[in-house]
Amino acid sequence: MNSKLSFYLRIMAGLFGLFFGAGCSPTSESIKMKGSDTEVNLAVNLAEKFTKQDPDFNIAISGGGSGLGITSLLNGQADIANSSRPLSAEEIEQFKQKKIAIRTVVFAEDATAFIVHRDLPLEEIDLETLGKVLSGQLRNWSEITSVNLPINIYGRQSSSGTHSFVKKKLAIEFSTAAKEMTGNAQIIEGVKADRSGIGYVGAGYVAHDPHAVQYIKILKIKETKAGAAVSPVDPGAIKQRLYFFQRPLYQYVLSSSWEKVAPFIQFEKGAIGQSVIEAHGYYLIN
Repeated sequence: MNSKLSFYLRIMAGLFGLFFGAGCSPTSESIKMKGSDTEVNLAVNLAEKFTKQDPDFNIAISGGGSGLGITSLLNGQADIANSSRPLSAEEIEQFKQKKIAIRTVVFAEDATAFIVHRDLPLEEIDLETLGKVLSGQLRNWSEITSVNLPINIYGRQSSSGTHSFVKKKLAIEFSTAAKEMTGNAQIIEGVKADRSGIGYVGAGYVAHDPHAVQYIKILKIKETKAGAAVSPVDPGAIKQRLYFFQRPLYQYVLSSSWEKVAPFIQFEKGAIGQSVIEAHGYYLIN
């Protein structure tokens, strides 16, 4: 898949949903998958490979955030919810109240990357400083770099699993001035065009986009000011669990849909599915 087509598929998946497979027929299986924008590009490519192998399957995919995917399960509008975070206590209770049984699949691992414009003189950042930047305590890059520019934050809306993940890991509230973008692609585009921008995206998402990395930098993260700087696109560091913002990627499946979904889950865990996961910058479960 060329880069232009890949970008088009990511945008279409996030905004309108994509449909893979043969036309609906009495013998075909239809799966609806919604949720995490971090996972949507990977899901698109897995579905594309899977439906070539088994054309009797139809897989409709859309993004919109982990929260949207989970809500879609609760409302009977999806078979699979892609999520970059675990279920909240409130969501677990909602499933219990509605007597909806689900199965949890952990199919890959991702690392959240923090990106800045390529011209910003910053290569690494420690957790304390990063928290101050994203919470709005630091408002100008001159406080930590040699340039005098106001800090512009490109983030996600509260329904995003990545938004929730970063907030919890840093124990912060995001600055009210942060721009709420609809997905990874929009954050990347924002930072590419803004010398003072900083944003957070799935490392697998940005690492698989060679065009994006010409205009942005992925910051290395230090847990303390004196600590070692670790990159989210370093497979060795991820395997050793050295990166602070690495996390599992979930798929929540309706138990009532499990029988028809199982072949796709098995494909993800098979040789072809695993190679697709690695090829797109994500990590296999250790």
